[in-house]
Amino acid sequence: MKKLMMALAVSALVFGAVMTATPAYAQDAGATGELVTADGQKAEAAAPQGTSFIDVVLGGGIVGFILWLALFASGGFAIYFIVDGYILVRPAKIMPQALIDQVKEAMDQGDVMKAIEICDNDPSSMAKILKAGFSHVEEGFDVIDEAISAAGDLEIEYMMQRLNWIQICSSLAPMLGLLGTVQGMILTFASIALTGVEISSLSLTISQALYTTAGGLCTAIPAIMFFCILRNSANRLVLRMTVVTGDIIKNLRNVEVVEG
Repeated sequence: MKKLMMALAVSALVFGAVMTATPAYAQDAGATGELVTADGQKAEAAAPQGTSFIDVVLGGGIVGFILWLALFASGGFAIYFIVDGYILVRPAKIMPQALIDQVKEAMDQGDVMKAIEICDNDPSSMAKILKAGFSHVEEGFDVIDEAISAAGDLEIEYMMQRLNWIQICSSLAPMLGLLGTVQGMILTFASIALTGVEISSLSLTISQALYTTAGGLCTAIPAIMFFCILRNSANRLVLRMTVVTGDIIKNLRNVEVVEG
């Protein structure tokens, strides 16, 4: 919980830093110096353009708007997969204590069939791993151990595949932001070629282009943090499952295989 709160705090700081930059820039843009013509005469300053977030989103044209939609979608998917990851790696979901207690009780009684039935009625990863081992109880401990290891690898791969979607979002967001910035710079230099240089307008256009990169980083930084937290939690759960599984199946070490 402390790591979650820390990650949320950092995410809020990153987002707040970017959002507060908009009004600050707008104030500076309004206070720029007077324009001077080639003959030294004062020229009328151009009417200030909008610098609200809506203006930034709409200022890049159709392509820029589509890129902003892609950024919002990337952020939305990142939030979804983060929440899904926290639901996925809960100890109560991966290795419920009730299942462990029931299986241990059945094994203490030497009733492997009861243990298999208990695992059949539980959808958790721990139940699938234990069932894989119990299903080979007649083939000896070495085969049981190999079956449990194979089932454990499958469950780990399944968890990491779902968590990797967070990493995909964290990698995609800054790329989309960079593409938006490149697109904005292309429009800026095209405008310079057609209408000439006007410092205030040029600075505003460049700042709007850079906002897509900032938006991508605002998505990527928290997503990377949450991915690392969830991945570490999943690794700790895997280690716990390994220890608990070994403790449960240790009574099967002396099982003898009778060839009929």
